[in-house]
Amino acid sequence: MPKVHYARSIVIHTIPILLMNVLTAPESATHEQVRDYYGRKLTSSADLKTSACCTEEAIPQHHKPILALIADEVLARFYGCGSPIPPALEGCTVLDLGCGTGRDVYVAAALVGEQGRVIGVDMTEEQLAVAVRYEAEHAEKFGYAEPNTSFRLGTIEDLGTVDIEDESVDVVISNCVINLSPDKEAVFREIFRVLKPGGELYFSDVFCDRRLSEEVKSDSVLRGECLGGAMYDEDFRRLLLNIGCPDYRVVMQHEIVAEDPSLKAKLGNARFTSKTIRAFKLDSLEDRCEDFGQVAYYLGGLEGAEDAFALDDHHLFEKDRPLLVCGNSAAMIEETRYGAYFNVIGGRSTHYGLFDGCVEDSASESAGTGSCC
Repeated sequence: MPKVHYARSIVIHTIPILLMNVLTAPESATHEQVRDYYGRKLTSSADLKTSACCTEEAIPQHHKPILALIADEVLARFYGCGSPIPPALEGCTVLDLGCGTGRDVYVAAALVGEQGRVIGVDMTEEQLAVAVRYEAEHAEKFGYAEPNTSFRLGTIEDLGTVDIEDESVDVVISNCVINLSPDKEAVFREIFRVLKPGGELYFSDVFCDRRLSEEVKSDSVLRGECLGGAMYDEDFRRLLLNIGCPDYRVVMQHEIVAEDPSLKAKLGNARFTSKTIRAFKLDSLEDRCEDFGQVAYYLGGLEGAEDAFALDDHHLFEKDRPLLVCGNSAAMIEETRYGAYFNVIGGRSTHYGLFDGCVEDSASESAGTGSCC
């Protein structure tokens, strides 16, 4: 692979200049609420009132030695809701939306290697100042001659303002941030604009079993705690379908608990779930799981998944064991960077109808998993 040269990341004294550019666009009241909550009201994850943005579950074992190298200040102001960093990142360009103080950026920076690149975008100046402060330190700890990270101040609804070009990114990650956006359709359109063909969106966020009232959505604390902007599962499915992504997969999920009595009273019976989701930019995906008689073999080799790889919460590929897959699953593992780790037998010349388990009235079931197989 040829050596790639990257521009030096933003230094602290340039951040106000970029902020001026961001503020020339019409400002959203929601954006200002979020900036205030994460930039001024919260000083650490201990200040949070719910479990939405403070889970420590499902951190891969091979990430833990990397986390041990990350600066304490970066970790203390981490507000994510999962561990949305997929495998097979060596040499990739990764984009972290709502990177905050940069915890996931730095984990990804270690995983992509010195020739890879990680870009973090956030709209909170105070958070980015912390991230930038530790760039040189982390590069040295990872054994790099110079940082392979870049932090940019801007909103995730318009990545063009921070110079993210079309089809320039291999993987987009985000950790409990998209719920904070007042225009989620714009966010997902931007994601699929900047992803390369075959690229992956892998993110953790908060979802709800119903549409929330305007009172809940406008509450500054509920918004800051990642509940007020939670996406209704069905609306999320429809949104992705409308922008050309007909199938996505839930990798893992867990229920969110609001411990604060005043918040519980405002939320009523609404149920919230933190989900880690993956989706791919693939033209070959269909809106249902179709059966072409394809069989997939996982060859092994993925770090952290040496014996088995979980595509999602209902597709576990054991090394060397054949698994019958639908056309969408076959595409996700064959037409992406995961293709080097799989052998898929069969094409799409022969069709057998819907994949076993798919029925015409399964739309509600598919909404829960992103797939009907």
